[in-house]
Amino acid sequence: MAKRTKAQAAETREALLRAAREFFTREGFAGASLNAIAAAAGASKGAVFHHFPGGKEELFVEVWTQLQKEMDGEAAAGAIAGRSREDPYAAFLAGCRVYFDWTQRADYRRVVLIDGPSVLGMARWHDLDFELGKDNITRGTQYLASQGYFPMDLARPAAILLQAALNGAGFALAAEHPDVTPEEAFDTFERLLRGLR
Repeated sequence: MAKRTKAQAAETREALLRAAREFFTREGFAGASLNAIAAAAGASKGAVFHHFPGGKEELFVEVWTQLQKEMDGEAAAGAIAGRSREDPYAAFLAGCRVYFDWTQRADYRRVVLIDGPSVLGMARWHDLDFELGKDNITRGTQYLASQGYFPMDLARPAAILLQAALNGAGFALAAEHPDVTPEEAFDTFERLLRGLR
């Protein structure tokens, strides 16, 4: 019985996260209500606080983290698939292409790029984002440094600055800035990356 109870609890938690993602995407953090999320998940509001004691904000952070991890995993897979003997930048750029594609997804755009900074605060947003994404970016810069494209001691600083550039592009695209499209952002980022020496 205990195993079944744990399984049911896990199912309820996952149902809450699915419902929360849907509501945060459609209604935004401010517009989404815990009652509606709980009802959509087939759970009680008490169940929300059981699984997420911090309430709506904790639920939001969990959805934000899920989206970031999913994007990061796809970016890593994209980089592996994009490897090329002829172009040492190809894998790095293939992973970044995944990120630019994700900035156009409704859930990622709304939760991570639009509501994320206001709910988490920019300092916490950047801290969490850096921790989640630094390994992929650093692997890319270390590989390029190992191939002689820039000094190895600049691999980590380059990773930090490139991650910041990606985030800046993501925020601009989410805000639908009139001076940049996803293709233009990617092209500019590619030039920036290839210009590292």
